[in-house]
Amino acid sequence: MKVILTADVKAQGKKGDVINVSDGYATNFLFKNNLAVPANAGNVSVNNARKKAEAERIAAETAAAKELAKKISNIELEMNLEIGANGKAFGSITGKEISDELAKRGIEVDRKKIEINTIKTVGTFVAELKLYKGVSAKLKVNVTERKNG
Repeated sequence: MKVILTADVKAQGKKGDVINVSDGYATNFLFKNNLAVPANAGNVSVNNARKKAEAERIAAETAAAKELAKKISNIELEMNLEIGANGKAFGSITGKEISDELAKRGIEVDRKKIEINTIKTVGTFVAELKLYKGVSAKLKVNVTERKNG
């Protein structure tokens, strides 16, 4: 019997897949637990429309992420790090500070998507921002010294 999965089923397939299973398995397990529907003409057309809408959504989100990546790669952030008299840094610059600085410029990026080691020295660093699946951007961060009293 051909069925369309309405949820991921281990060892069978992912949501939206059309698979062939035994009649008993479909009736007694898949249909009973709302994991599948029969693969009739109406359900197949609904499934195809759902897949097309999902593909269009992913394409739109990818295009938006690429546009954001282009915008971010042109930015150079200037950040200050407080340095004491003995040359030791007070604090550090993390993904959160970079995210906050980008937010001031109108670019919202989740701090968890910023890959950079904690910055505890003065210099120029490159942060990689994972914006979407397969889309990333490199951001230049210039860290300057701010003397402590």
